[in-house]
Amino acid sequence: QVRFVESGGDLVQPGGSLRLSCAVSGISSRFATMAWFRQAPGKQREFVASITLGDKTNITDSMRGRFTISRDNAKNMVYLQMNNLKSEDTAVYYCNWQDYWGQGTQVTVSS
Repeated sequence: QVRFVESGGDLVQPGGSLRLSCAVSGISSRFATMAWFRQAPGKQREFVASITLGDKTNITDSMRGRFTISRDNAKNMVYLQMNNLKSEDTAVYYCNWQDYWGQGTQVTVSS
C-alpha cells in the first residue's frame, strides 16, 4: 500500500526556514519522481518542486533559490527545505507520486 506521511510544518516568521519531510512507504522513492505541491486557503493546489529518478530537480520559478527538494534513498524520505519564507508561502504542503497524496502538513508564515 502506497502511503506518504508529511511532517515538519509549523508557524514561522517571515524570513524563517523550515524543512518538510515526507516518509514514503509502499514504493521505493529512489525509483519514482516525487513531488511537493501546496494549497493555500481558497486557492487551487499548485506544484512546488519535483525530483526525478536521476535526482534532477525542478522548482517553481517563484520558489527557485529559496526552496530545495532532496531525498534520502536509504531512509525512503523526501524533503523540502524552505528558506526565506514569505507570507504567501502559507499553505498545506503535500507529498505526491502519480495519483497518491499524503495528508499534508500546515505551514503558516506570519509575524
